[in-house]
Amino acid sequence: MPKGSRHKTREKMSKSSENLQAAFAGESQANRKYLAFSKKADEEGYPQAAMLFRAAAEAETVHAHAHLKVMEGIKSTRENLEAAISGETYEFKEMYPGMIKDANSDDNKGAERSFDNASKVEEIHAALYRNVLENLGKNESVVYYVCQICGNTVGNEAPGSCLICGAPENKFKKIE
Repeated sequence: MPKGSRHKTREKMSKSSENLQAAFAGESQANRKYLAFSKKADEEGYPQAAMLFRAAAEAETVHAHAHLKVMEGIKSTRENLEAAISGETYEFKEMYPGMIKDANSDDNKGAERSFDNASKVEEIHAALYRNVLENLGKNESVVYYVCQICGNTVGNEAPGSCLICGAPENKFKKIE
């Protein structure tokens, strides 16, 4: 092997890893965006457009999962729970506080509220993941409900009103 070839291979692998991460992020964002577009098309009475957006969103999920698999980003359930706790904790402790501060400085109340709601919910997610990790294998059965306004996630039953945003109980979606 010529001198420097190994370095080029590492570079190429590193670039491939970067590309996989970028592709995963892009496909994931496209999925969420297309689902939002589908919801809007349904609201406006365009079922064919809504169905196509949902189909494309599903395809983007297939792509994202393929990229994540190649990146070896899916581990054991225990490791996945630990990664989820770490990610959620980073978001509510480090990422969102700065974003909230910036939104406040910009006097962007919508962004500030969105970031604040997300931060509070990410802390809840970390606790929920921690609880499942601590009880892994005990086969406890909890039904989750998600507030469709702020994302608040609760177990067992929807509250009368959301503790994060105040939305009524009927804004909680049962997750099965």
